[in-house]
Amino acid sequence: MPQGTLCNRQPITTEEALKTLLADKGGAIYYQEMKELDVDTDLLWDTVQKTCKSRTRTWLEICAHCGMCADSCLFYRCSGRDPEQVPAYKIQSTLGEIVKRKGRVDNAFMRRAMDYAWGRCTCCNRCGTFCPHGIDMGVMFSYLRGLLYSQGFVPWEMKIGAGMHRVYKAQMDVTSEDFVDTCEWMAEETEEEWPGLCIPVDEENAEVMYTLNAREPKHYPEDLAQAAILFHLAGVKWTVPSEGWEQTSLSMFAGDWEACRQQVTHVFDAIERLNPQLVIGTECGHAHRGTVIEGPYWAGRPDGKAPRPYIHYVQWLAQMLREGRIRIDPAKKIKEPCTLQDSCNYVRNHGLANYTREIMSYIAEDYREMAPNRENNYCCGGGGGLNGIGRYRKERNKVLMTKRDQILATGASLVIAPCHNCWDAIRDLEEEYHIGIKWSFLKPLIISMAIVPDHLKPQDGDDE
Repeated sequence: MPQGTLCNRQPITTEEALKTLLADKGGAIYYQEMKELDVDTDLLWDTVQKTCKSRTRTWLEICAHCGMCADSCLFYRCSGRDPEQVPAYKIQSTLGEIVKRKGRVDNAFMRRAMDYAWGRCTCCNRCGTFCPHGIDMGVMFSYLRGLLYSQGFVPWEMKIGAGMHRVYKAQMDVTSEDFVDTCEWMAEETEEEWPGLCIPVDEENAEVMYTLNAREPKHYPEDLAQAAILFHLAGVKWTVPSEGWEQTSLSMFAGDWEACRQQVTHVFDAIERLNPQLVIGTECGHAHRGTVIEGPYWAGRPDGKAPRPYIHYVQWLAQMLREGRIRIDPAKKIKEPCTLQDSCNYVRNHGLANYTREIMSYIAEDYREMAPNRENNYCCGGGGGLNGIGRYRKERNKVLMTKRDQILATGASLVIAPCHNCWDAIRDLEEEYHIGIKWSFLKPLIISMAIVPDHLKPQDGDDE
């Protein structure tokens, strides 16, 4: 079968096609069609020749098969040290073989490669930090995902996610109208407790433009309200754009390179239109990577920078605490033992570990580090899209054991996770293994212990 009705090489570009794919519950028809999907080997090899540059080819050539990357990988650690879970083996037996065979691979090979690319790797890039030659299998797996996506061999949920970005300009079906309505609703819900609070939309020349994860207006609108409260507390002139507010990039997880370009361009267009001094992204690791670290290159910006300075939420929050623009009531600091989950995408890939430790120094009395930590910390177990792929739920649940054991070793009862994927994985870890922990983003914790100036408190008669 050259191409299926649902499983094919065409990206999702219309709402009708998206709804048709969503109606295939669990991808039952989609995966059945995948078994018969032809590989366009000429197109595959042509794509490799155009996109597989000298760095990737050199990495494939110089791998010494030394095994130094093995213990760096949580899949290897949780599989009884299965040699087929060594990162070097996984990339050499998939991408390496595509290059070696000049694209002459068959359907069975591509389905196996898909299982490796999404079901045996979270693209956490930890293996690259332990390779004596500096080979980054995480980057190569991201590239492999792009090749697989171009041939139609991509998990059902990832095809949907990339389609959402193309159709709705967000990873979920949240339109601009939906988003603006949510901003108005959250401002109204919050105003009684926080007089004068608003969520400004499309304000030009603001001090800060704030971008979000679509899961927030869709499922956790209180997160938007919490951001508004903290900007209000800090006295920041801020805004959100009605278009280009979605910072995440499921298309990056899917390997849909064109959708990656489209997504980040929406955000950068909003920055140019509103001209803020600074852009702040929400508590999300891959959103930061997709928009701030890799995004400028997808958008064709040779300097590798966004149109304005663009930082992660932890950078801004640390600054506000440091400058006293947000102050913590010592009596309300976290008393119970707590620990911190380092997000791969803004700690390992952007070196922001010190900011999160600075924040913890203001808010926690009994902070305990995981071991290892910072750039050497393990992935939560759900990154790279793994949290959301039903086909690999068994694999995901198994590799959660690494994070489970790290948390247990600290004796902490609260895990702070300033990243959506990490937050989800730790929530699921508790549901799977019942180790008796709580988990939280930073925003609600900071609000619960912040000192509120008198002029921001409700005044007598405000509710009359």
